[in-house]
Amino acid sequence: MVNGESASHPTLIGSVQRALRLLEAVGAHPDGAPAKQLAREIGLPLPTTYHLLRTLTHEGYLRRENGVFVFGEAAEAIGQVGARRRQRAHIAEALALAGRELGAAVYFAVYREGEVEVVAVTDEPGRPPVEEWVDFRTTAHAHAIGQCLLAQLDENSRKEHLSRYPVQSITPFSVRSEDDLLHRLHTVRRGQVAFEHQEYALGTVCAAIPIQVGAAAAALAVSLPVAELHRLRNVTNRLRKMAEATLTTLAFSISI
Repeated sequence: MVNGESASHPTLIGSVQRALRLLEAVGAHPDGAPAKQLAREIGLPLPTTYHLLRTLTHEGYLRRENGVFVFGEAAEAIGQVGARRRQRAHIAEALALAGRELGAAVYFAVYREGEVEVVAVTDEPGRPPVEEWVDFRTTAHAHAIGQCLLAQLDENSRKEHLSRYPVQSITPFSVRSEDDLLHRLHTVRRGQVAFEHQEYALGTVCAAIPIQVGAAAAALAVSLPVAELHRLRNVTNRLRKMAEATLTTLAFSISI
């Protein structure tokens, strides 16, 4: 026992519990509810309810509009975090199913606020993803995901990215110069696929395809051991069909 508290009977803070019940009551009314109705629904005296409402409004968890209380920005931000976590779980599950069917590691990435962001990746022991031995964000020119994303950017955005992360050789197979990269990106745009052979990690080959997620640049990708290079095109084509069927919807939900 610590400070009168036992493992079986923890000390609970009543005011916090009442505030939480009040937030739940507000959440049950999408168009808002007045203080008297909320007090009645959660069984609190009206003065106590007013006190809690003032506190929650001051902290940004509620706001008053036309005499009713609705969620404020702070509460909405918590909800968005939870929703994004659930969406990430959904896309991870979809990628896992695709990875098992393809026999490959599968990735979903977006270009957000000037950076390459790998949102989700499979983690099957028999088909491990590429080890990020050099930051993916700084080496977009050297891997299929980055090349696919860079190919979708407008010229100014691409120049700005390369000014921060200039082309450099990561392996003996990496592109050697910005001119070489720009030529590669032209090929990627024309073919709607980026193929990469050991340019980022020795012993690994990768491919990435662009997907439609509104205005955002996004990509789905696969990686295989270099010994399975002969499978890469077939696996990529199958990934594209999967994306058209199911993965794009999930990708859109998480990228916005």
